[in-house]
Amino acid sequence: MITKRIIPCLDCDLQVPEGRVVKGVEFKEIKYAGNPVELANKYYADGADEIVILDITASHERRETMKDVVERITENVFIPICVGGGIRTADDYVNMLKAGADKCSTNTAAIQNSNVIKEASDVVGSQAVVVAIDAKRKYIDSPEEAKDKHVVETDNGYCWFDTSIYGGREFTGMDAVDWAMQCQDLGAGEILLTSMDGDGTKAGYDIELTKAVNDAVDIPVVASGGVGKPQDILDVFEKTDVSAALAASIFHFNEYPVPEVKQYLKDNNIRIR
Repeated sequence: MITKRIIPCLDCDLQVPEGRVVKGVEFKEIKYAGNPVELANKYYADGADEIVILDITASHERRETMKDVVERITENVFIPICVGGGIRTADDYVNMLKAGADKCSTNTAAIQNSNVIKEASDVVGSQAVVVAIDAKRKYIDSPEEAKDKHVVETDNGYCWFDTSIYGGREFTGMDAVDWAMQCQDLGAGEILLTSMDGDGTKAGYDIELTKAVNDAVDIPVVASGGVGKPQDILDVFEKTDVSAALAASIFHFNEYPVPEVKQYLKDNNIRIR
């Protein structure tokens, strides 16, 4: 049986030259959470399996990803690093891997030009190509209202999942499940799936979204958005077959450190590293 991964996420911007880690609620209400290099070192020492670094304003600001921050992090952190935000071309993948990253994640650019997925996969290999999908529930009265979408029934009614770009600032009308399947066909090696409804709320992962996407693809899916306690991570591993759970707030603010979460999962018979 494949072991599950625990992945802290560093949402970063360049409001200060050295970069800063921030955390929001539903992609808004941003507040300071720490220094990216210091937090990455801490999570490495704590036994995190991977670290995701997302430059959350790079696409919106139409600038390059914070390469110097990545270089400083990877000097002393020797677990897989995935970098996202502002990754637009196969050359961007190459440059980030040269800076020390193991994988790159793209969202906006992939939706605007899906060929970048195939091009990057051909150049750096599918194992280094991650597509981030930021999805939000769109409620409808009946499945017939969205016959071209993957509709699921939730406790709050029927819905499908719309994908967003530019850090959640714009919606595309693309069905997240369909898009994940396309990404797999184009050569993506992993999906980083974030529930915009759950982001920062600490109400738990969106199980319906996570299960719908994970069941539709064969590549690994990382669940993201909504963790408030170790039970939420246990739930997503027990109720879906995702490969990894990503979290931010509970780690950044030391509510539930990585070792405590891992021990909780071990105690509940989840195979982790």
